[in-house]
Amino acid sequence: MDTLFDALQEGRLIELPDNTKEHALQLLAHILEAIPSVPVGTDVVGLVMERERSTNTALGKGWACPHARVPFEEDLMCVVGWSPTGIDYGAPDGAPVMVIAMYLVPANQRNHYLKEVSLLAKALSTYPELERLRSAKDLNDVRNHLLDLISSTRETVGPDARARMIQLQTRPAVSVLPTQDITNLIIEPVSLVTGSNIRPVALTQSAALVDLLEANPKLVDKIDTEGVCIIGGWRIVKRTTSAYHGGRIVYDCLAMKIAPKP
Repeated sequence: MDTLFDALQEGRLIELPDNTKEHALQLLAHILEAIPSVPVGTDVVGLVMERERSTNTALGKGWACPHARVPFEEDLMCVVGWSPTGIDYGAPDGAPVMVIAMYLVPANQRNHYLKEVSLLAKALSTYPELERLRSAKDLNDVRNHLLDLISSTRETVGPDARARMIQLQTRPAVSVLPTQDITNLIIEPVSLVTGSNIRPVALTQSAALVDLLEANPKLVDKIDTEGVCIIGGWRIVKRTTSAYHGGRIVYDCLAMKIAPKP
């Protein structure tokens, strides 16, 4: 379970802003797409959703493990999402899913991935304190729970991995999301308001992001037709669309950007 451990070590554990399966999967897949080593244009969202339509990836006991297989060669990658309220995922045991560990599986890592998921399934079947997850109050609680779960398979890891695990357990929790060696991914909620003869208005906390979005005349059309738009280093992802009286439409979005390091 070294890839899952690396995700915790590198801070790739986030609290999911939605408790719907589709939105949670799309957000995690978009985060994987934002990793610089993933080739531009790799449709992780499409691959994950297609896989999920054919096979439910819930493992039971509050866990799901969706993945996307890609043809290029890279390291096995993982991002972990936590839902405090749980997600109706259609799990075989009927339990809501609280942890989604999503993997990006390059062609040269398929055996590694199968071994990792096998170890995870074994850990879930033998770990005696799975109920702790339901009482978790924040990401720090979840992180500690996952570290304990991984340590329950310590007979499968070497002394170097155990030493890194001990070091990680003494570090403070990371509440922002890095990817690989990146520690500064920003996620901002955005609402785009538009309609007939109405210039699109962006609603978000970042004034600079507002100016950037409102200056792009093609933004709304691209969000409406493709569901995602990349502009000025930001990845704008559509979550929902709501129609209102007078032909007004509100697009509920998330904006993600890897900020430059100081």
